[in-house]
Amino acid sequence: MKETLLPFFLSFLLFTSSPSSAARPASNAVRDIDGKKVIVGAHYYILPVIRGRGGGLTLGSADNETCPLDVIQEQFEVKRGLPLTFTPVNTTKGVVPVSTDLNIKFFAATICVQSTVWKLEFDADISQYVIVSGGIEGNPGRETISNWFKIEKYDQDYKLVYCPTVCNFCKVICRDVGIFVQNGRRRLALSDVPFRVFFKKAEY
Repeated sequence: MKETLLPFFLSFLLFTSSPSSAARPASNAVRDIDGKKVIVGAHYYILPVIRGRGGGLTLGSADNETCPLDVIQEQFEVKRGLPLTFTPVNTTKGVVPVSTDLNIKFFAATICVQSTVWKLEFDADISQYVIVSGGIEGNPGRETISNWFKIEKYDQDYKLVYCPTVCNFCKVICRDVGIFVQNGRRRLALSDVPFRVFFKKAEY
C-alpha cells in the first residue's frame, strides 16, 4: 500500500549523500537534443540516453492500484511516452536553468481526478521513494516540498535529481532519480544510479 509522503515528514529527514552537482549554481540553460534552450511551458519528451532499456516516460501503474498513477518508462524503445512541461520556481527568464527547483508535469488527461504534476511518495510495499502524479504546481515551500525536482548535467547528458531548496528551513533527502523495476514495469524512483536522459521537443 502506498503512503502519501507528508511534507512534515520530509521536512525533518536528515540529508543523505547528495548528488555531486546539486550545489552548483543555476547558471546554464538546459538544452534539448537539438542544442536549443528548453523553454518554460513548451512540451518535451524525456528520453533515455542508453538504448535498449525502454523508451520515454509516461503514466501507468506498477501494482493493482489505479490512482495515483506512477511515472514509468515505456517498455519499448520506439515509444516516446507523453510530452511534459517544466516550470522553474522562477520563470522570469523564460528558459529552464540547470540545477534549479522546478515542477515537471505531463501534458495529458488521465482517469484520475488529480493533476499530472510529479511528486515524491514513499511506497511502503517496496520500501522505495517513487515518483507519482498528483503533485501541486507552484506555491514553493514546506507544504509542496515533495513536488520539486531539478535537472542536472551528467557528463554530456542530463539526469533528474530530487533535492529541493524551496524551503530554507527544511532538511530533505538528496538523491538522483533512477529506475526501479517492479512487476516488469520500470518505475522512476530515488536511486544511487541516475537515469541518464535527454530532451526532445514535441512536435504536433
